[in-house]
Amino acid sequence: MKKIGYLFLTTSILAGVALSGTTALAADGANYDSNGIITFTPNTDPTNPVDPTDPAGPNPGTAGPLSIDYASSLDFGSQKITSKNEVYKAKAQKYVDKDAVEKTGPNFVQVTDNRGTEAGWTLQMKQNNQFKTADNEELTGAEIVFKNGHVVTASDSAAPTGQATIIADPSGALQDVMSATAGQGAGTYLLDWGTDATTAAESIELSVPGATTKYAKKYTTTFTWVLTDAPGN
Repeated sequence: MKKIGYLFLTTSILAGVALSGTTALAADGANYDSNGIITFTPNTDPTNPVDPTDPAGPNPGTAGPLSIDYASSLDFGSQKITSKNEVYKAKAQKYVDKDAVEKTGPNFVQVTDNRGTEAGWTLQMKQNNQFKTADNEELTGAEIVFKNGHVVTASDSAAPTGQATIIADPSGALQDVMSATAGQGAGTYLLDWGTDATTAAESIELSVPGATTKYAKKYTTTFTWVLTDAPGN
């Protein structure tokens, strides 16, 4: 199996950081960086008493015949510190259409296979570490879930299989994203999380336990997207 490319996604918990990315070319593939963002702020809201018996309570694409073209940056917004279990939603993707009109839609990852062989390919993702501050303070128990995934394409080639749900593993285990068997996947394919602006804003979740210590700081984690020329099963 030959590794064709890596897409390296950086997710940050920080205030006012712009989404950005860089691209580095590799032989017959590419490396691709993109960013995510969320902010924790001090919470001045009143805190209700707990149960005393249970207190726990887009970046430019890369060149190459088989390439990762793009992966959305993730923005989980600015969030107040709380001792409750919380689920934060990544904002929908903003983009400009062919008529130069700004729109909002699903976050996505995009792969193109221009090898002309229909030999198949596999796209996977891993989270490289848990969210941490610059001082190495960890957001213990935080978990990102990608939901409502579906494949979108204008290609006449048979479509690859996309995962409807992906749970990122901060210990670094690879998760399947899309895979094309032999006879599939020629052309450009997107795995969208959501189908429109409404579902897009609900389809990528960051859950953080209430018991986790949260500092009024930025937290970061990284994801690596791995594209290989191995056909899917």
